[in-house]
Amino acid sequence: MTSQPLDVERCYRAVESRDARFDGWFITAVTTTGIYCRPSCPTPVRPKREHVRFYPTAAAAQLAGFRACKRCRPDASPGSPEWNVRGDLVGRAMRLIADGIVDREGVRGLARRLAVSERHLHRLMLSQLGAGPLAIARAQRAQTARTLIETTDLALTDVAFAAGFDSVRQFNDTVREVFALTPTELRRTGRRRGDIAHGTLVLRLPYRPPFDWSSLLRWLQARSLPGISETAGNRYRRTLRLSRGAGIAALEPVNGHIACTLQLESMTDLTSAVRQCRRLLDLDADPASVVEVLARDRRLATHVKKRPGLRAPGAVDGTELAMQAILGQQVSLAAGRTLATRLVTAHGDVVKIADPTLSHLFPTAERIAEANLSTLGVPATRQATMRMLARTLAAGTFALDPGADRQQVYHQLLTMPGIGEWTAGYIVMRGLGDPDTFLPGDLGIRKAGARLGLGTSPSAIADHASAWRPWRTYATHQLWATLADH
Repeated sequence: MTSQPLDVERCYRAVESRDARFDGWFITAVTTTGIYCRPSCPTPVRPKREHVRFYPTAAAAQLAGFRACKRCRPDASPGSPEWNVRGDLVGRAMRLIADGIVDREGVRGLARRLAVSERHLHRLMLSQLGAGPLAIARAQRAQTARTLIETTDLALTDVAFAAGFDSVRQFNDTVREVFALTPTELRRTGRRRGDIAHGTLVLRLPYRPPFDWSSLLRWLQARSLPGISETAGNRYRRTLRLSRGAGIAALEPVNGHIACTLQLESMTDLTSAVRQCRRLLDLDADPASVVEVLARDRRLATHVKKRPGLRAPGAVDGTELAMQAILGQQVSLAAGRTLATRLVTAHGDVVKIADPTLSHLFPTAERIAEANLSTLGVPATRQATMRMLARTLAAGTFALDPGADRQQVYHQLLTMPGIGEWTAGYIVMRGLGDPDTFLPGDLGIRKAGARLGLGTSPSAIADHASAWRPWRTYATHQLWATLADH
């Protein structure tokens, strides 16, 4: 899926109606004021059509000389679901930039991961998005800086480097250009403070409603591993493996957003921690677009309209998700959790952050590749599969990260003994966040498909599912959800 030019008429209608569903899809810039906004900006004055410009990203608007609106805070919109749908080079690059790769490895590292030249990547992104990778990363740094300025008592010098800037001067200039305020002025407008003495931040993670938190929480609870994740009341908590240390996230819905409490060993991991949480909860999804497609199917329409906010949960760690998928082969969900818990207990890393219940990180691919897996209680063939995948990941042959080529990873997984279509598809669906994966051979899908009259064989159900593109992952979750109704 490649980028389509912005439909100016549709964009302007969204601005006229203040349609919040389009927040994050595009940026509205007004030439007479020099500011850019989200489509739903509550300003009482609607700009004239001839004074409006539309951009696919905030970075493109910034490059054109516009600065962020102080009223609607377009930088705080949900992310565009386009980057999750697209499997092309630009989509993969955007997912990696959002994960903080440019801050950690530079544009050269980003291009290396995508196996292209820096020049080609810049040219491609500039032509499609109006901004190159460095400008996109700069816009993201500005938002991270704003979050730290407004929600913590970190010294501004520390904020600069925690947000990924190379110098304090670069930090000051960027904040002033993007927000038309100095960092000191921005701090005065801050509404919240985190307990920075203990490395704790409290953030608001936006999403597009509706949001079926109860279904998502049940899903996560059923797959929680002791020491790594847990549910407590209406809150979900788990550990995070980050590039410079560990983290613990607590997530719960509050007044139209997800309240995210983060404890981080290193504040420089903030961007990655937020992205992991957003991927896990599928917060950049556009439920309206999903429902529009799936509800066209009369056999599925009633169920989709019953659960319009159903999310497709992702994963914070591709290795963790893949190993759990392998350990869960041909056993119950509870048995798979038991096996994964044994792996964590024997080979997981201990978290340094003091917490009464969350104590471990899932073992890395490098650790699993060299581990004695005979104590897990799984067949030798499954141990071999786990070890082969771990060694492949440790060697860097391919990666289970947001920037991976989904189709390439799927086919590479299928070459490994012990990994079939279901396991490979499940890893791509959740571990790589693919919104268009379907699992026709899944027992639950076959049961649901038969009940709904979609067919009795995997091939028949798969043929029927072709009409659900590009949202077959969401259809998969809708079909699984129907099983709870019987």
